[in-house]
Formats: sequence, C-alpha cells, structure tokens
Amino acid sequence: MNVTMSQHGEQSVSSGFRVDISRGQRIGRVSSEWFARPDDERFLNLPDLYDAVRGRAECAQARTVESRAIRVEAARENAERLALIVPGQTEPVAPTHWSFGQLCTLVGAPGVYLRQLPAPLSAINLQHGLLSHRAELVKTLEADSGRVELRAVTGPDYGRIWDHELVAAVMQIAGNSTGDTRWKVPGVLDWSTMTHNPFVDVTKDTTTLYASDRDVFLFLVDDSNPIEAGRLPDGSPDVYFRGFYCWNSEVGSKTLGIASFYLRAVCMNRNLWGVENFEQITIRHSKFAAQRFAHEAAPALSNFANSSPAPFVAGIAAARQRIVARTDEDRESFLRKNGFSKTETSKVIEAVLGEENRKPESIFDFVQGITVVARSKAHQDARLELEGKARRLMERVS
Repeated sequence: MNVTMSQHGEQSVSSGFRVDISRGQRIGRVSSEWFARPDDERFLNLPDLYDAVRGRAECAQARTVESRAIRVEAARENAERLALIVPGQTEPVAPTHWSFGQLCTLVGAPGVYLRQLPAPLSAINLQHGLLSHRAELVKTLEADSGRVELRAVTGPDYGRIWDHELVAAVMQIAGNSTGDTRWKVPGVLDWSTMTHNPFVDVTKDTTTLYASDRDVFLFLVDDSNPIEAGRLPDGSPDVYFRGFYCWNSEVGSKTLGIASFYLRAVCMNRNLWGVENFEQITIRHSKFAAQRFAHEAAPALSNFANSSPAPFVAGIAAARQRIVARTDEDRESFLRKNGFSKTETSKVIEAVLGEENRKPESIFDFVQGITVVARSKAHQDARLELEGKARRLMERVS
C-alpha cells in the first residue's frame, strides 16, 4: 500500500488501506436504504439527483384549502382510478399512494383497507370522512408533469424544506460526489484482506444517492484521505475517515436530518463499520423549518465537512492516556459507578480481554469494550443505551 502523510494526521491513499472494524459501532441505516431502493430511485452523481428533485419542485404548487371542500370522484368504468377535485385546481387531481394515505389519516379512515376496495366504493367512504370530519385547513402540494398529481396533504403550518435545497447544500461541499472534491460515494471493504478500497466505480449497485417521490437520502465519505488516530495492539495504524448522511421529505414522510461521524469501513451492502463520534441533528417541518435549515443544518454540514480532524484525534489520544483502573477492583468500581450492572461490567471486561488480550485500563479501553457488548444486544433500545454510556465516557476527556 502506497501511503504518504499529510496535514492533521491524514493520509493520502493511492490504493486501499487496512482497517480494524472490531472497534466502534456498526450502523445499518445506510444499508437499510441501499437494500430498499429500486433502480429508478438510485442516482450516480449529485447533479443528476439535483436535476430530478428540482424538476419536480418546479412543476409543483402548494395551496391551503378547507378539507370539506375536497371532492372525491371515481367512475364505474374505471374501478382502479380515483380522482380529487381540489379548490383552485381546474382539473381532477390524482392522489399518489402517499397522499392518499395522508388523506385517510386526516379523516381517521383505514388507508390499507380503502386501497383494496374498488375506486367508487373507496371514494364514497373517503368523501364521507371528509364531509363528516371536523373541517380544518390543510396544505396541498400538487405537481403537473403531464398529469396533475396530489403529492402531499399536510397541516397548514407545515414548513416545507424542498429536497433540492438539501441536495444543493450538499453540492456546495461535495461537488458532483464522484471525485471533484474530497467527498464522494464510498468505496468498499474487502473482507478477505480487511482492506477498504475507496476507488470503486459508482454504479446502481454501489451508489448511496437516493430519491423517491416522497424523500431523498444521501451518504458521502472522505475515504481517500484516511486519518490515523493512534496505533492498534499490533503496532499498525488505527485508521478512520469522515462520513455523513442526510435525509429529507418535502411531502411530510420524515424530518430533515444530518448525521456526521468517523468510521473505519463501508461494506458492499453499505453497513458502516467502526463508527465513532456519531452526532445527529433533526429538524421537524414546523412553521420555521426553512429558517432553521438555513441557520442550523446547512452551516453544521459545512462546518463538519471543512473542519480539521485534529480534535477527534486528540480526543482518542487523551482517552487512551487516561488510565482509570489498574486492578480488577478498580475496573469493577469504575464501571459500576458509571451505571453498568454487575453482568454488564463482567461482559465489558471480558470483551476487552478478548479483543486486546489484556484487561481494560484506559477510558478508551472501556469504551471499546462497551461498544463490543452493545453490538451483541438484540434490541435497539438496549444497544443505544450502552452506546450512550460509552459516548458520555469519551466526552469526559474531550
């Protein structure tokens, strides 16, 4: 492997680099997205993704109407198609799968059941719900791309952040996401050699840029400039790189969120391995969501992308140097005082002994042991609780 050192402890890599994924967390959020997305929701670069989501926004129109004023129509000769007459719209509007579900939720109707009925019968039930339900204002989002569609039905104070606004903010730091900046679609871990190769062609199978009719999700890394943060027990460098993912829905299916972290590898099915310093912010689409995105989320993303990894490296070094236990009594006392049960305490100490061939002494040792135990938890709540305790221990030395 050809490696040259650069500033801030980073390394420029011309092939791949060995990693130790036995440390840190495994996070499966990106893998879940990768697994669920069909080909038409996968994009090979940020400009193409931006054009797609900007294009649908340009043909969209939002209006505020009274729920009782919406009329539902269906023809007997077409038992599968239902249309809506929305005030201010001159022609029938076809609800999407998502917006139909929102309408059903609004009036307390079982959307799954109504979708199974012939359109005329479904229309009668939905219309009854709209007329008998307490009248209220709703905000509709309609799009005309050859056929007028109802994309969303939300509350009147819904603070829409457009998907293209998030993509544009990412493009400010990541360019086209395929190599014109340091931020790019991630490479792949080779399990046979435990080497992460950042230089992998972006295809429908490897991309991490996604958009559907209801959301957008992006995951990018800086994996050609790994960061050395100390040494492993065998003397080889403990290598990390930076990554972030973000998501949004302009039609109300989810919040806007950005997660940033350091990680050691990304495998082919897009699991994140060896994650450290995971931080996340979310913004609900409330009345002032657009202002919060401009003043909080976008700057936070830019700051992380352009920041030095030096504080992260220094934090790892300080945690390794902070010795908190030298005897078995010290180890048990340290963990019990920090909220671990007797069973958890034994498992953490055994995990470090198994991974490092020695018992834990430093805060870093204990944190690594805790994350190993957390990965063994079947239930997410229990796993997150342990990972939170590990994070708080690291914060004590940062």
